[in-house]
Amino acid sequence: MDVAEVSGVPPWVADHLQEEGIESLYPPQAEAVEAGVADGDSLVASIPTASGKTLIAQLAMLSAVERGGKALYIVPLRALASEKREEFSAFEAHGVSIGVSTGNYDESGEWLSGKDIIVATSEKVDSLVRNGAPWVNELDCVVSDEVHLVNDPNRGPTLEVTLAKLRRINPSLQVVALSATVGNAEVMAEWLDAALVDSAWRPIELKTGVQYGQALHFGDGSQRELRVGSNEKPTEAIVRDTLAEGGSTLVFVNSRRNAEGAAKRLANTSRDGLDDEERERLAELAEEIRGVSDTETSEDLANCVEEGAAFHHAGCSSQHRSIVEDAFRDRLIKVVCATPTLAAGVNTPSRRVVVRDWRRYSGEAGGMQPLSVLEVHQMMGRAGRPGRDPYGEALLLANSHDELDELLDRYVWADPEPVESKLAREPSMRTHLLATVASGFADSREALLEFLDQTLYATQYRHGSDGGDNLERIVETTLEYLERNGFVDRGETIEATNLGHTVSRLYLDPMSAAEIIDGLEAGGTPTAMGLYHLVSRTPDMYELYLRSGDREEYTMLAYERESTFLGEMPSEFEEGRFDDWLSALKTARMLEDWASEIDESEIAERYGVGPGDIRGKVDTAEWLLGAAESLASELGLDSVRAIAEARTRVKHGVREELIDLAGVRGVGRKRARRLHDAGIETRAELREAEKAVVLAALRGREKTAENVLEAAGHRDPDMDGIEPDATAVPDRDDDREGATAGPAGPDQSNLGDF
Repeated sequence: MDVAEVSGVPPWVADHLQEEGIESLYPPQAEAVEAGVADGDSLVASIPTASGKTLIAQLAMLSAVERGGKALYIVPLRALASEKREEFSAFEAHGVSIGVSTGNYDESGEWLSGKDIIVATSEKVDSLVRNGAPWVNELDCVVSDEVHLVNDPNRGPTLEVTLAKLRRINPSLQVVALSATVGNAEVMAEWLDAALVDSAWRPIELKTGVQYGQALHFGDGSQRELRVGSNEKPTEAIVRDTLAEGGSTLVFVNSRRNAEGAAKRLANTSRDGLDDEERERLAELAEEIRGVSDTETSEDLANCVEEGAAFHHAGCSSQHRSIVEDAFRDRLIKVVCATPTLAAGVNTPSRRVVVRDWRRYSGEAGGMQPLSVLEVHQMMGRAGRPGRDPYGEALLLANSHDELDELLDRYVWADPEPVESKLAREPSMRTHLLATVASGFADSREALLEFLDQTLYATQYRHGSDGGDNLERIVETTLEYLERNGFVDRGETIEATNLGHTVSRLYLDPMSAAEIIDGLEAGGTPTAMGLYHLVSRTPDMYELYLRSGDREEYTMLAYERESTFLGEMPSEFEEGRFDDWLSALKTARMLEDWASEIDESEIAERYGVGPGDIRGKVDTAEWLLGAAESLASELGLDSVRAIAEARTRVKHGVREELIDLAGVRGVGRKRARRLHDAGIETRAELREAEKAVVLAALRGREKTAENVLEAAGHRDPDMDGIEPDATAVPDRDDDREGATAGPAGPDQSNLGDF
């Protein structure tokens, strides 16, 4: 089908696509158009990666805008939201406005009402519905990208309930659900009352198989020789062979440590595929990476990147990951070793994909478990980019002939597992039942069950022997919990209490809210450490786990700091509860170190974490402490001020005396300390400060000094002709007891500067 034949979309779309080199639609895209995707009809598109799912979404959204409506594009990850925002920004030249919203779960997002297309994560959309965003009622089209993630036990229920709510708000809503791997796409289509496009077509061939011995064994029965040298590992041989053809390789492993170790080894191979210009550009990238943070993770990543390799996992900062993704897409970085998180929709295609580790550790199983077929197929789908690669190859690695046969049977020839709703899990149900009541979707047990009947869970289990009965039991148990903790009142109708409305608006798990409230009501003025420990033991905080030898160390610390805890410490003999208490204590001490200005690199080494982990814990703690502040205010407790101070300290990573300064835009923790050491202790003093003193404190960086003074409201921030006052700054450089910093020299960006 020629792009000019697509009706319903704005007149400029055909010319825009042709300028992008798209003259005709791929077969699955044409099938989607014939199914009415540009006419407002709902659709489930289960088609391979690189087969044009995004264009299907664009046709649906732009046709909705052409009809005078508004469209929403739901993504699973913040990084993917940024990627799609950049992609859709091309439409702004034609008068289509784009908005992105991913954070601040307690805002209504009214500013988005003027946007034609809105990109947001499922959690953000859920929070906008809870907070009554008025434009939600105006939606005509909703696209759910990577919809198979309803299968995820943590994030899936939010997407499932959000889609059900949006359809409840607007029964005529067009829903377009996209996925590369859905084993039961017809059930998804039944749930969403949608047409189904289920296709295996790809614009370029994807060959999947297993490397074993000196050959690649493909699923179609063919083989290809690939010699593995006596001193080589199979992955090294595959990368070497791919480089010889001018391609890139994406290697999936099962842990962060393995990702880093594999990248360091493969850097010895990738460096041989670099020309002089690439070496120069990679050296610049490496310096950019070192500037992101001063941790060992950052240094190790920079060293790999200089050689054309990289690792990618959740312990890397978001800036690290973005740099790696961009350079890999440009084929500047030749090989990336990643944990499976990179398979979740981020656009990182490569010539070859290697699934090196097909088992990973499962805490629930207490050992190594095989990956699902769905996950492996998601990884494999990253192989091959139209226009750049003549083909794509995805390979697993076998150590024996029996394993070769097993991998072919288990993954290469197998279909993905059916996607299954995880809504009935207790944490999901208590969160979403409260939100459903608080946002007015249901005011009785019967109305709740009626609403839940619109979910995927109901679609899958309504024909089962006890699915309905099980759902009724879970709803009743959950309502009893919510009533017992004061979040709902059950009279003639079910209503959220003021406290319940607050908990729902704050986007808290009700169990987190109950834990926080119990701790705050324990009495006394809370300390920062007590508050950090309180929020660290909620279900909404992923605690640091106890490593070998940690139990003894943190047991001693628990008794030393017992007086600071908010709530009664469990007995050592309650092993499960006590270990959870200690894990929360370890997490809290990391937050305390951060808020005491301990250097990021020292924190990373002390707790065995990366900069991304630190940032994640800090962001979560700031959010939970903000929620605690709201709860304390709602309950009329005296701890509001102490909570606000602890929240600000952890947000900026500073001691009490720097709270005011660190709040100035562009200052951050290290610059605040330097300004303080120069005698500038408050925002008001910074506003009136001598410019020469400020310039000296900020190490002679004129632009930085100008920006900081402008943010503080200085009457004349211009640094033209100003010389740093060297006498204003102490000779020592951040060498206070209990804090460490990087070496003297160029300023190091750090988490507090973001």
